[in-house]
Amino acid sequence: MFAIVEIAGLQYKVEQDQKLFVNRLKGDKGGKVSFDKVLLTVNGAITVGAPAVSGITVEAEILDHVKADKVIVFKKKRRKGYKVKNGHRQSLTQIVITGITGFEGGAKKAAKKETVKGEVLSDNATVNFGEDHELNYHLKKNGLSQSKENREALIALGKEVKAELGKDVLTHEDVDAAIAKNIENFKALNK
Repeated sequence: MFAIVEIAGLQYKVEQDQKLFVNRLKGDKGGKVSFDKVLLTVNGAITVGAPAVSGITVEAEILDHVKADKVIVFKKKRRKGYKVKNGHRQSLTQIVITGITGFEGGAKKAAKKETVKGEVLSDNATVNFGEDHELNYHLKKNGLSQSKENREALIALGKEVKAELGKDVLTHEDVDAAIAKNIENFKALNK
């Protein structure tokens, strides 16, 4: 069982009781930290997050705050007499992974999400009344002007149809049927 988790901006493959050095974290020596941005888990089955796996957390304990080995930064321009030598020591935190939790709850949540997705229509099948181009598409399809008044009338009609049908979102077929039923109202606006 392992997980790929994002810690302080970098991704690490972690397992139970693994020690690793990460960029400096806030917290005291012996303190507990948890990371919830888990990108992938493998526990018999592979679970890939989009962007993160929900319900899974990686628990860790801070062992020590240390500095990495010195890195020499040397700059030189030949024939110019320019030489600069600097050193840098990165601040690191040594942690030990104490556990990867949430597998039972994460599996249940993923199963629930999959059943809900089967019932919900995709974005391509529904009409977004906040987008002018979708409203213009339906007006043009029914031979109506794409004026601001027609778009506002279509938005009002959409609210009425949602209340009438008891739906939160309308499909393209619902909107076309509503326009065909109330075509006289749109023609009256164009006069």
